[in-house]
Amino acid sequence: MPFWFVLAFLYVGATLRGQGIYWLGRVVTEQTLRRTHPHEGWRKRVHDWLQGEGTARGIEVIRRWGLVAIPFAYLTVGFQSMIMAGAGVLRIGWGRFSLAQVPGALAWAAIYSTIGFAVWEAALAAAAGSPWGIAGIAALLVVGVATFAVHRRRTRHTAVPLLVNPVDEPTPATAATPDTARRPE
Repeated sequence: MPFWFVLAFLYVGATLRGQGIYWLGRVVTEQTLRRTHPHEGWRKRVHDWLQGEGTARGIEVIRRWGLVAIPFAYLTVGFQSMIMAGAGVLRIGWGRFSLAQVPGALAWAAIYSTIGFAVWEAALAAAAGSPWGIAGIAALLVVGVATFAVHRRRTRHTAVPLLVNPVDEPTPATAATPDTARRPE
């Protein structure tokens, strides 16, 4: 495919991903973290993720470095989502967030449309050409999955709420809303 098409496609993809995570953090923060306390399902997972350690780190970085953290987040692996969700939780204005996002998404698209995928494919081809390379790839996958599983298990047990303290009593304004009303069992 032509370079400019790939660059534009990756830029739009990076921008939409960043916007999606930003809005997830912004809307879900307002609607979920402050008004509801889900006990199961995908809502609980999103609620826990936004109150977890990763989003807290993203918020810390944005508070320390300001909007410059947003474009630099695109140059990291795994930290992008934390920064984008943190920007949403902090309710950074959409216009400011979008402008800060442009150079990062453009840099990410440029890297992956030029050398990013080529280096990845070359490394896989070189590793797949030998039995030791295949064993190395398999070992990396096993270590990665095990690390993810251990990290996820630890964060489930040690998650610290960011915005909501479950022992706080609901305010009169939120106590009567249909979203938070308890159903009889």
